[in-house]
This record gives sequence, structure tokens and C-alpha cells, in this order.
Amino acid sequence: MDKLMIRGGNPLYGEVNISGMKNSALPVIFGTIATGDLCTIGNVPDVSDISLALETLRSLGAKVRFVNTDTVLIDTREVVMKSPPREFVGKMRGSTYLIGAMLGRFGEALVGYPGGCDFGVRPIDQHIKGFEYLGATVAYSDDANLHVVAQNGLKGNMIYFDIASVGATINVMLAAVFAEGTTVIENAAREPHIVDMASFLNACGADISGAGTGMIRVRGVKKLHGCTYEIAPDMIEAGTYMAAAATAGGRVTLRRVIPKHMESVTLKLREIGVTVESDDLSITVTSDRTYRSTHIKTNPYPGFPTDMHPQFGAMLCTSQGISSISEGIWGNRFKYVEELKKMGADIDVVNGTAHITGVPTLKGAAVKASDLRAGAALIIAALGAEGVSTVSGLEFVDRGYQDLVAKLKSLGADIRRI
Repeated sequence: MDKLMIRGGNPLYGEVNISGMKNSALPVIFGTIATGDLCTIGNVPDVSDISLALETLRSLGAKVRFVNTDTVLIDTREVVMKSPPREFVGKMRGSTYLIGAMLGRFGEALVGYPGGCDFGVRPIDQHIKGFEYLGATVAYSDDANLHVVAQNGLKGNMIYFDIASVGATINVMLAAVFAEGTTVIENAAREPHIVDMASFLNACGADISGAGTGMIRVRGVKKLHGCTYEIAPDMIEAGTYMAAAATAGGRVTLRRVIPKHMESVTLKLREIGVTVESDDLSITVTSDRTYRSTHIKTNPYPGFPTDMHPQFGAMLCTSQGISSISEGIWGNRFKYVEELKKMGADIDVVNGTAHITGVPTLKGAAVKASDLRAGAALIIAALGAEGVSTVSGLEFVDRGYQDLVAKLKSLGADIRRI
């Protein structure tokens, strides 16, 4: 089993290019099914979730070919409506997007329950609600697949989500593209990957407006076509390197980033005393490893992202004072806490809030990632700690970070994979 060996204490200096956003690339890749055509997708991150998504497409009859390191040609003209392999969909949450894409194109979808990181119960009830409002029936088949059928075709409707669900918003957009009439999604999620997905679908001939706001309007069309599309940069990868630079110290410039997407992270870093400068295409973080405590509550975009919670948890372990992080999205985000305690962190979790008392320094230890962002948090902690740490559970980290070791090495980190 692979591990990372990290000798902490080296400040980080230099520049790093941010890869394409995994949370955009997954729905776009599955969304190519809806086009039934040839799509060229650029700035695709080289992470295990994307490899798994492409293998899933191949299993359904798609032709997939990389034309360079980050651009993939996807031909879904010969995709057929069938259940994808359970061993694929059971490993990633993003496999839910197969339902909306296939329902829209074929009027029917047969997909197993999704996998991904374990944050406790992650229901898809809002997805199901949306499909039903479009006129589909939803049931579990004998082989435990979710079977969604629009017997009389999909019909546009008013849909109100009880929570602003990213997955449900994207899935309903995918299906509603082909619904007769107009669909209005109220309390829609506003994340940048919602905008990215709507932009991709519009480039393929869809008629979607309002993405990035709480109300999205989808006017149904008869057919989509292929397109060439570039995935937006990954805001969570960018935030992870920002937290790493603050924790380890030094000066790091992020290239190929959209600063607007990073505002909640940028403002929080400035609040605690870390210097953050930005222009239209880059962000620079400068830190002397001295920063104040703060209080954070994760919320849907444009609030502070839940996917940055563990990384900031690691960073705040050595802040001055007592910090708190309240989790407003996934209640089971706190698995990273016990691992940080092995490094000397002073953290107590009470009623969905981590109370973090800053210590002078963390100590190197053997720790294990329990999910993608927890793995990132442990790596950040190890970069700032005294001594040597080993981080295992890299199968989670590989799901969302491209060339992590190489990028950190280029900044001066003492890190290697063993």
C-alpha cells in the first residue's frame, strides 16, 4: 500500500498550475451521453475519479480517446441504455449523473446506488423528487438498481428543492433539457460547477438560463449536438494549496485559477492575518506561519465550502487562540480530527462543531486518510509539522488531486511516495 513520507518544516515557494475541476469534469463527462454525439473536453484532471468515469462510459458503448494529456475525445453515438457495472458506480458519488443523462436521452435509466467518500447518509431524495416532477416514475429493480422511467415523456415543471443540492440541480438540468416545455428549478445550487455544466449543455444546443443563481430556467429542446468545451479550474485544489502555503509558510502563486471562485477562502485567510493578493488569473499567498484563530461555518456556495473544512482544520491547529469550524453540509466530516490528534492537535468535536485550540507546533506521526479532503488536511498538517509523517489512504487523495507530489516538490516540500 502506497504512503506519503513528508518531512515538515520547509516553507513553500514558487508557482503551481491548478488543474481542471473534478466536480465539473464528472458531470460534463457523463453529460456527453445526453448529446449522443462527439465531444472534445479540455482541461480534464488526471485523477482516479475521472479515469473511472471514462471507463464507465466505455462500458456503455462510448468511444474514448485522449488527444493530449488533458483533452479527451468522447463519442457517445453508440451508447446504449443499460445498467453500468456496479463496481464502477459504487466507487463514486458522481455516478448519479448517469441517471439524468440517460433519462433525458433514452427516457429511461437503470443505475446502481452511488459510492464516494463516506460522510454518513447522503440521500438522493432531491434527485428523485426532481425526476418525478418531470413525469418520471422511480423504483428499485430486483437487482438493486434505481430504475427511472418517463413512460409518457418528460414534461417541464416547477421544481423546488428542499435543500440547494448540487447533484440534484445538475441531474434535473440534464433530464429537463429534453422535457417538453419549460422547467424552473427553485432553490437551485449556485456552485461554479453548476455554471460550468450549464455552459457545457448550452454549447451543445440546450437553452438554460440563470445558472449561478437560485433559479434556473430550462427550456426543452428536441436534440443536442457535440461541442468542444474547456473545464473550469478546480477551486478546491486551489484552496488546498492556499491552506498549505499558509500552514507551511512561504510564498506561493497559483496560476490558471478564477479568483472570484475563491472569495470565501481568500477573505478567511486575510481575516486571520495571511497575505493574499490576486489579479484576474492568479492568486499569491504569503505567510510567516503566524496567524490568528477564527470561526467558520460551512455553507453552500458562495458560503465557505465544506470541501475546504478539513484543510482549514489542519491549518488552524497552529493558530493563535481558539478556533471553531461548524459543519453545515456533511455531519460526518470530522473523521480527520482523530488523525490530527496523533500529531498533537488539540481538537474537541461537540454537536457538529470542532473546537480547535492552537498549539505551537504539530509533531510528525503515522496517519491515515479516511476520505479525499481528510487526506489533503493530513498532508497540510504534515508539511507544517516538526519531523517526519507518513500519510496512508492515498486511494482517497488520488480521487481528486492531480500530480500532488510533483506539485508540492516543485514548491520545495520534502515529500515522496513510497
